[in-house]
Amino acid sequence: MSTRASDLPFDAVHRATETLSLKRAALWALLASKVVTGWGVQWDIQWHVLIGRDSFWIPPHLITYAGVSAAVFLSFGMLFWETWRGTGDMRVLGLRGSRGFQLAAWGIAVTIIAAPIDDLWHRLFGIDVTLWSPPHLMGILGAVINAWACLTITREVYPAGSRARLAAMVLTGATLYGSLHLVVDPSFRIAYLYGGVRFYTFAILAAVLLPLALVPTVRLSGNRWTPALVLLVVALVGMAGLRVARAGFEVMQPVSVIEEEIAKDPTSPIAVANITARKNGVTPGRVGGLPLLYMGSAAVIGMALVDARRRPVASTVAFSLLLFIVGSWLIAARPALAPMVPGAGPTAVAFVITALAALLGGLAAKRLSDVL
Repeated sequence: MSTRASDLPFDAVHRATETLSLKRAALWALLASKVVTGWGVQWDIQWHVLIGRDSFWIPPHLITYAGVSAAVFLSFGMLFWETWRGTGDMRVLGLRGSRGFQLAAWGIAVTIIAAPIDDLWHRLFGIDVTLWSPPHLMGILGAVINAWACLTITREVYPAGSRARLAAMVLTGATLYGSLHLVVDPSFRIAYLYGGVRFYTFAILAAVLLPLALVPTVRLSGNRWTPALVLLVVALVGMAGLRVARAGFEVMQPVSVIEEEIAKDPTSPIAVANITARKNGVTPGRVGGLPLLYMGSAAVIGMALVDARRRPVASTVAFSLLLFIVGSWLIAARPALAPMVPGAGPTAVAFVITALAALLGGLAAKRLSDVL
């Protein structure tokens, strides 16, 4: 027989209400910390590409790890609080908490562990060799796990169909999309250097990775048009992040030594970012904002029309192939990449590979959303 709230002692009802309110506050604070972290990362990328000086204590690092530290405090803080109260339905390493906050805490722990490894990496290999370095990918993985946890926490603290639940899931999905897109971004250097089938590396990687943000967000929110809302929020948050970076440069006025770095290795990620940006007439190292909206709008609408709630794999294929078509057309129009546009043969091969990657990404995203 189930127990109604009215049948419970007043103290038990009060404790349950207090816990729910605290979890909701912690969730929104976690999402705010993710936005701050994302702004720090945006500025950090521009700093390394424009300035060329690397130190762990540069301002964008401080902003990034302020956001990460807040996520650590909030995630583990909830575990300590529930352990002290004797609540929480899961126990891991002696700490009690809900399934969502357990995943959030141990996910962000991965990012924290990546920080000293990243500092050692730079001491050994100099300024950022690539965004695809092991400590960078490890840090992004921890942030992604923490964001997946936020989807679970949202389900724990808000009822289905509520506006607050949808809003929290859309913002979570946006932070997930932004984090995973960071892993896709270096693929444009591959296109510039090699052409051929590798010109379409961005579409192949996106087909595997980006559905891991979009499909779980759609299926857990229950809203068909969530992908479009997620991409809109990504663009708005990215535009704000670019303003933060611009203001930071105006205040700090750091001295650039980037030309020396470009001269050392013209094929390095930093050198290529500067060379291609100059040819395209844009700011080097600039990520996020409206370009993501332009490139992904048709793809997310396609995913929504196919309906990822009921057909996650098919919608992922639609998303990926539309991104291939629209994205390829947009990057082929850039002066730096136009000479590397391949012929029909490599394009057809890349299209097929993207479709296969989309099947893999769709199956993985479906499985992930089932687990969450």
